[in-house]
Amino acid sequence: MDFLTTDGERHRRLAVRIRDGAGPAVVWLGGFRSDMRATKAAALDAWAARAGRRMVRFDYSGHGESEGRFEDGTISDWLADAETVIAAHAGEGPILVGSSMGGWIACLAARNRARRGETLGGMVLIAPALDFTEKLMWDSFPPEIRATLERDGVWYRPTDYAPEPDPIRMALIEDGRRHLLLDADLDPAGPVHILQGMRDPDVPYGHALRILERLPAEGARLTLVKDADHRLSRPQDIELLIRTVAAMTS
Repeated sequence: MDFLTTDGERHRRLAVRIRDGAGPAVVWLGGFRSDMRATKAAALDAWAARAGRRMVRFDYSGHGESEGRFEDGTISDWLADAETVIAAHAGEGPILVGSSMGGWIACLAARNRARRGETLGGMVLIAPALDFTEKLMWDSFPPEIRATLERDGVWYRPTDYAPEPDPIRMALIEDGRRHLLLDADLDPAGPVHILQGMRDPDVPYGHALRILERLPAEGARLTLVKDADHRLSRPQDIELLIRTVAAMTS
């Protein structure tokens, strides 16, 4: 495992795992409070080893083995982490694989690359949670939760994915508003394939349809799995993910 130090005002050491192989590199962008050792990331890395593909995994600051406190992080911080890793290790035309929040980070990174005239091999987005701080959090919060956030600066949200609740900070909500994508067309300058479960309680499949509407007609695809939840980590879901990434790298 390598460590990479980010630039900017807040220097952070990020844990990075690089599997050497043929390009273009496959870059894993994990979800909110997830890490690069999670089921889908590990399965994709095992596929990369079998296929001889270059694979890059990392933990955002405050996640997994990277430095920092999770509750201090924002979308701006985690986007900066991702762009630092991509610039250092991905090379030309990477394939970005973003899960949940990682789908939002991937789309932001792709948009920034397109603005700089840099190439992108494509994106595979798993239950992508674009704009989740606003569309899936703030807009759905009842008045008492909004009041708690505005008064205390933090609300502790119960979660099925960890033993302790998620600390949701008002700073995260406010920073997320700087990065909203779904109020305008989005052109990542590369093909996009979305994988979405229809039993997802966290990112409803209607959200994926809205993302698809914002993407260019050429090269954008959506696969709905009717009996899958947000994790998309069953053996058949993993197989679908690997087939999808393999097809994009061929």
